[in-house]
Amino acid sequence: MLNNPAINNLALLAGRVMLSVMFIKAGYDKIGGFAGTQKYMEAFGVPGMLLPLVIVAEIGLGLMVLAGFKTRLAALGLAGFTLIAALIFHRNLMDGTQYLLFMKNIAITGGFLALMVAGAGAYSMDAKQGE
Repeated sequence: MLNNPAINNLALLAGRVMLSVMFIKAGYDKIGGFAGTQKYMEAFGVPGMLLPLVIVAEIGLGLMVLAGFKTRLAALGLAGFTLIAALIFHRNLMDGTQYLLFMKNIAITGGFLALMVAGAGAYSMDAKQGE
């Protein structure tokens, strides 16, 4: 509805920051809690040896979204990652907390899909590279 490019570009920047920071921090925190995170993953049937890939995905794709670098691709990657995490780790929808976490992941997935369609906006590395 807004037809003001400056406001739209600031909103895209704010959205990128808000979406990416939690993934960057989560990836970083997994480094410090590596063993515990592996056990948590394995309790849900996910091989613990995938944890380094998870850390790289969260930090790497998060930084890409934050910087607005290959944003559409990074947003698609984090949308898929977040949806898969919801389906694996938050599937007990009878538990109120798990239901809330599942719905949070679904909302974040939607945000990443919208970012994938909209692109990074003017305040991004993508814009500087003409994408």
